[in-house]
Amino acid sequence: QVQLVESGGGLVQAGGSLRLSCSSSERTLSTYTVAWFRQAPGKEREFVARILWLSDTTYYADSVKGRFTISRDNAKSTVYLQMNSLKPEDTAVYYCAAALRSATAGYTSWGQGTQVTVSS
Repeated sequence: QVQLVESGGGLVQAGGSLRLSCSSSERTLSTYTVAWFRQAPGKEREFVARILWLSDTTYYADSVKGRFTISRDNAKSTVYLQMNSLKPEDTAVYYCAAALRSATAGYTSWGQGTQVTVSS
């Protein structure tokens, strides 16, 4: 497991942008598949995006495709989620999760979450 810390959440108007960060001070994230999930009040947690280890191939939920971009900076041991054209329905607590190499067996490390609120 690896300790993850999210940051970058906040309040933004619809149409605005935010960049979330997921960092680990313990070890590099370069050998981890890292994903972002979100959970809105009264709803189940849902997948947002992930970036694979080694290839850096990215995947997105249909609801954020074309608006959000996941990327990593291995030198900083940080994974980012750039969120553009934000909508009120993007309001949620955003969590990053990591799995060593493949996430086939699930994510073993989770951050504490960061709140994103999009006002209309």
